[in-house]
Amino acid sequence: MTIFEDELSDLKVQILKMGSLVEEAIDRSIKSLVERNSDLARQVIENDTRINAFDVSIDEECIRLIALRQPTAGDLRFITTAMKITTDLERMGDYAVDICERALELNEEPQLKPYIDIPRMAEIAEGMVHDALQAFLEKNTSLAYEVIKRDDEVDQLTVQIFNELLLFMIKDSSTITRAIKISYISKYLERIADHATNLVEMVVYMNEGKMIRHTIFPEE
Repeated sequence: MTIFEDELSDLKVQILKMGSLVEEAIDRSIKSLVERNSDLARQVIENDTRINAFDVSIDEECIRLIALRQPTAGDLRFITTAMKITTDLERMGDYAVDICERALELNEEPQLKPYIDIPRMAEIAEGMVHDALQAFLEKNTSLAYEVIKRDDEVDQLTVQIFNELLLFMIKDSSTITRAIKISYISKYLERIADHATNLVEMVVYMNEGKMIRHTIFPEE
């Protein structure tokens, strides 16, 4: 194995480490909400600096490799994909922080309703992130397309949650503030799923050299 191949392998490891931190942040942010655990929410917010540090260091390494190694074809696609993936992962980490900030606020008030759809939505979004990273690791285009299809489930749950919260607000104006905060959380989860979709779109680009953003896939 050449030095350059070692460097690319280490870059992949760093991305997977960053991805693992992001997955953990998402999972713990929802737990902090459902379990009304404000200490856990604060831990997630504090640990976001680790995700940001990975974002910076990976970007710097990608730039260094492009400048010094002058990669071509597949290697260049891998490095540019790595840079895009870390940007999406960093944003997912930010949304986990946003969820925790809303959880801290909601935990100070009486619970509006049992959390059922939010955890379901989070489970799908977390699965998308996990499988997106797996598709990147394995260069698995088929898995990448499966992740893209799951985004519709998250979108549907976002609408369903909003409609339910709207009924609460119409029936009782005292619920408006809490309902809006919960609606924000569902929107953050929707954005996490969108970033997971962005990630696998870059995996397809890395593997096949084609951009599939804004492509409408036929129903099977």
